[in-house]
Amino acid sequence: MKPLFEFFIKLCILSVILWGVIFAGLNHVSVDYHSVFLAWIMVVTNTVAGYLLFDYALDKESAVFTKFVFGGLTLRLLMLMVLVAVVIIRNFAVVNDFVFSFFAFYCIYVIVEILGYQKKNKQKKKLHETGKRHTA
Repeated sequence: MKPLFEFFIKLCILSVILWGVIFAGLNHVSVDYHSVFLAWIMVVTNTVAGYLLFDYALDKESAVFTKFVFGGLTLRLLMLMVLVAVVIIRNFAVVNDFVFSFFAFYCIYVIVEILGYQKKNKQKKKLHETGKRHTA
């Protein structure tokens, strides 16, 4: 299975499980689901953008890879900071629910993003080693 497809499948499965836990576990607690959903959308979009940048830059030369991955990380974090500030200042969400959800989702999804990077690197290394054997 291709790593990009596998990454999206894992992302979908994780999201379904997380939302199941959120709805089941927070059933008796007053939670603003709009705030939680807004935080989730922001974090998932960030994770997908990060993986796509990594996937694009992986086969490029080292300088280009570094610019795309680390520059992309910087831009994504700045965009997230601006979006969080706008959500809080404009009162688009309940602040406590939004901030707690945002950090929880970010911590979970950054792990998924890193695992996706590792899987992609392993596949590239394996493909490279297989190519060397066939040419030798």
